[in-house]
Parts: sequence; structure tokens; C-alpha cells
Amino acid sequence: MTLTIERTIRWTLVILGVVTALPALALISPGRALEFSYGIAPPSDPMALALLRHRGILQAALGAALVWAAFHPAVRVPAAVTAIVTKSVFLGLMAALPAAVRAGATPGILFDIVAIVLLAAVTLHHALTGPSRRGGGDPIRL
Repeated sequence: MTLTIERTIRWTLVILGVVTALPALALISPGRALEFSYGIAPPSDPMALALLRHRGILQAALGAALVWAAFHPAVRVPAAVTAIVTKSVFLGLMAALPAAVRAGATPGILFDIVAIVLLAAVTLHHALTGPSRRGGGDPIRL
């Protein structure tokens, strides 16, 4: 794999990972996180707020996995496929909402569409240049 392609993949995964993790801001400031990401006010119900914060930590974990995958090629496909699935489910859930309701989520929707395309490209590249074509496996190093 050329150094330029590897650098591009790494930067792509790092940027996607960092942006994916942004909902973790809900742990600190749920109001700002929701207004920034979706243009809505935080829920007043304590259970909904707990679920929002839980979603934030799950997004942080997914973002961390993408950043990890940037530097460990062996985990790129599992991390990318996981992100593709979760982002696709988000898009499906948003599509089921009335247009006026999902309007505030437009930036997140657009980001996820771009992310899915980029992650699919990373996955395809990895499949086309897999370990057998690179001359060995990519061990997972912690």
C-alpha cells in the first residue's frame, strides 16, 4: 500500500472518529450537545436524559474504535462495518420522521452519509489489498 493512501486512510478514520465521538458532549452539557447536533432542547425527563448520555458514551466508543482502526489495520473492517451499520440505522430512523422534525438533524444526516461512503471505501480498499496481497497479516497490538 502506498504511503499516501495509508496516510489518507488514517486521517479519514481519525476525523470520522473524532466527529463521531462528539455526542459524548452530552455527558457534560446535554443542552449544548443536542442544540449543536440536532437543533433541539434537552429532554426534561430524567430517564430520557440518562438515555441521551448513554448514547453519548456509545458514540464516543465508536469514535474511539475508528481512531484505533486508523493505526491498526487489522481492526479497520470490524470498526468500519460497525460504524456503517449504526450510522445506517440512524439514517433509517431519521427517514421515518416527518421532514419538519428531522430538519434540525440535517448536519448529522449529511455527516453520516459521507461517513458511510468513506467507510465503505476504506473497507473495500482493505478487502482488495488484504493480508494475502500485502504479504502477511496485521496483528492487533495494544
